[in-house]
Amino acid sequence: MSIKLENVGIAVRDLEEAVAFFTDLGLTVLGRDEVSGEWADTAVGLDGNHAKIAVLQTPDGRGQLEFFEYIHPEAIETAPTLPNEIGMHRVAFSVDDIDAALEVAARHGCHPLRGVANYRDIYRLSYLRGPSGILVMLAQELTGS
Repeated sequence: MSIKLENVGIAVRDLEEAVAFFTDLGLTVLGRDEVSGEWADTAVGLDGNHAKIAVLQTPDGRGQLEFFEYIHPEAIETAPTLPNEIGMHRVAFSVDDIDAALEVAARHGCHPLRGVANYRDIYRLSYLRGPSGILVMLAQELTGS
């Protein structure tokens, strides 16, 4: 059996806010759609499933995120996950300039949870809250160490 990661799906409260944030970080919108109908009910397991979606791709072409904003049933607001909670944890990106990436995030009102850490002079990294409370890790590999 062959298996390949297709994408990571994330429900958001505001699709446009999520798309703006992640495209500013460098991802590209591959497509948008509005999904509903029996096939969507069956696939997702929700009666009356109706959502707006956008699929974004990383610049290297290897990773995709699918964001969906529920129209029906109404989205359920939950507390954002903490780094030590079981379940979907975070989305992580390698960046070539973490300071520039954090400036982009700040323009969207998103700031590091605590700061930028240095991991053994191998990486500078930081966790931040993106749109809808999505936990995002940014990591810059340090060269010449």
